[in-house]
Amino acid sequence: MNGAALAQGAKLTDPQIAHIAYTAGVIDIAAAKEALTKASNKDVKAFAQDMVRDHEAVNKQALDLVKKLNVTPQDNDTSKALTKQAADKRAELDKLSGAAFDKAYAANEVAYHKQVNSALETQLIPSSNNAELKSLLQTGLKIFQGHQQHAEHVSAELK
Repeated sequence: MNGAALAQGAKLTDPQIAHIAYTAGVIDIAAAKEALTKASNKDVKAFAQDMVRDHEAVNKQALDLVKKLNVTPQDNDTSKALTKQAADKRAELDKLSGAAFDKAYAANEVAYHKQVNSALETQLIPSSNNAELKSLLQTGLKIFQGHQQHAEHVSAELK
């Protein structure tokens, strides 16, 4: 993945930010579920289990918040680009198995978390107006920075 999907110049609204954050979580959950079925390395499988657990928990909080605020998440160019990039990456990973899959999945998780964390820090958190949404994004960022470090560790061990 590259940063192009998240390098939009237009100011995002809270419903768009909510949709981007939720979409990013859904993408990582889908990738992790695939890794749980295809990975051969126990550390990669353990990492994937953490991704499913953590991203499902954050996405549940996000859904609860948008319901509470009576906001409908709004699809936008950024979330559409993220979804397309993820589909392309999934097609690439689908062709791999064993150690090759493990390495590619772990490397992609490093790149993906770098991209999402950067977007949270530079775009999504600063652009959000609602204090509860901003707080949830800040909590997510802390969790996802931990994911990035974990992915970097797993990836380094696979070399």
